[in-house]
Amino acid sequence: MPVQTSIQLFTVREALEADLEGTLAELAARGFTAAEPYDFVHRAEPLAAALKANGIAAPTGHAFLASTSFVNPDGTTTTRAVPAPEAVFDAAETLGMTTVIEPYTDPALWQSREHIADIARQLNAAAELGAARGIRVGYHNHAHELEATFDGKTGLELLAELLDERVVLEVDLYWAARAGVDSPALLRVLGDRVIAVHVKDGTLEAEAIAAYPPADQVPAGRGVVPLAEALAAANALEVAIVEFDHFNGDLFDAVEQSRVFLDETLSEKAVA
Repeated sequence: MPVQTSIQLFTVREALEADLEGTLAELAARGFTAAEPYDFVHRAEPLAAALKANGIAAPTGHAFLASTSFVNPDGTTTTRAVPAPEAVFDAAETLGMTTVIEPYTDPALWQSREHIADIARQLNAAAELGAARGIRVGYHNHAHELEATFDGKTGLELLAELLDERVVLEVDLYWAARAGVDSPALLRVLGDRVIAVHVKDGTLEAEAIAAYPPADQVPAGRGVVPLAEALAAANALEVAIVEFDHFNGDLFDAVEQSRVFLDETLSEKAVA
């Protein structure tokens, strides 16, 4: 089955909040037929309608399932409660979503085996609920899960060992590179669990990555992240998702360039 090219809607968050339908129309015009929504529970119906109107599917989405409160993208925690798993799955059904992915957990939790085991327990419990509705649960990494090591294994590898076989992984290739990890090797170790990847590139220049959001990100294929090699190593890949945390230039041009790179790379992978 061909790998589906998608875009994480967090990439265009400012445009999306200002003009939902216009932003999705622009993404469709740039060649996207799939998207990965974030924070979708409170706006599932209007988002579903706008996606359908523009011929965009939402096979995956990000929602908190292993955190009791929202965690900001910069890693800071909040006291704002997250929707219950049942509400997340209700919204996922409205959007036609088949995989809901935990987007971020508190970096402090990755300093002990016990806390990682608790994350696995929550994901496994959510997977049980999701399975009854035909929806998978997954986990998406940043750098901290890979910077933490236990007896020579990264925290993400430890998590994978503790997960129910129904829980899948979405590996962020940029954050793997930020953590100094060989992402093709990591994908081979994680194997069939990896059904999705975030495809984003960067220069990894020290000064640029010291900022938040990162200031080094560039269209896919223009930086130093080994994207093509990682895609080749992902043998169970279903969805490859373009994402930027931040970009200083024309964002829509950048996502289109990334989509073209991704489509061409996946085409070569299919032929190989």
